[in-house]
Amino acid sequence: MNMKPLAPFSALFLFPIGILTAAPPAAISLWPNGAPGSEGKTAPEVIQGSSVSSVHNPSITPYLPAKEKATGTAVIVIPGGGHRVLAIDHEGYNVANWLSEHGIAGFVLKYRLARETNSTYTIDGHALADTQRAIRMVRSRAQEWNINPSRIGVVGFSAGGELAFLSGMRFDKGVEGAADPIERQGSRPDFQALIYPGSSKRMEVNKDSPPAFLACAYNDRADISEGLASVYLQFKKAGVPAELHIYSTGGHGFGLRSTNRAAAGSWPDRFESWLKDNKFLDKP
Repeated sequence: MNMKPLAPFSALFLFPIGILTAAPPAAISLWPNGAPGSEGKTAPEVIQGSSVSSVHNPSITPYLPAKEKATGTAVIVIPGGGHRVLAIDHEGYNVANWLSEHGIAGFVLKYRLARETNSTYTIDGHALADTQRAIRMVRSRAQEWNINPSRIGVVGFSAGGELAFLSGMRFDKGVEGAADPIERQGSRPDFQALIYPGSSKRMEVNKDSPPAFLACAYNDRADISEGLASVYLQFKKAGVPAELHIYSTGGHGFGLRSTNRAAAGSWPDRFESWLKDNKFLDKP
């Protein structure tokens, strides 16, 4: 399976990222029979420009690399948007496409939004459950998608960064003998990339935390830039491998787009180097 919704590119700024040349691949429902907590919610997703809202059927959209490029590594891509919308292009599809062009399977997560107007969802009860389910699903289909089940990570942006680090804090080994085979899989990500994550004060690092790649801009909000620096020190104290990049400019929400020519726009290259340094891209 080799789905490429965008024109191929091997460098960051070769074409206007965010202008999709074709529809993205088909999304895969995380709960084909309906997500727990979404019973009776049938309103369709709302797409406004590059954002998505009204998510009641959480899903992943796969961007799989060509077989000859595949490294066996996979990343769940978790867009931000303040838990009100999903910034689905520059923090979702663009990132997954970049990953697939570099031999890494990318899966864009659409999760339920806890702070959308009149939402009945919560971050910990529903959005995190969607994140954990996405990890389990990719692990359950690892052989089908040519993925090493011990090299499945997460990359999250802003509110998505909060979900990424929560998945690295609250995980289990799966439920042995569960009727749903997806639920038999463990939910721990093997690594985490936190890009200007929100709510970093909630993060608690211990020796079992997945290795982390951290990035933000100096001129982001203080709770983001200073918070991420504090998080890095937690990883250091716990003895968990971590790498921190604080770029001088970039603000909040730089994601992956052609208009960002500041140093912050090169974070995917640094992330790829970090994955190589930590042996997550070694061929079998």
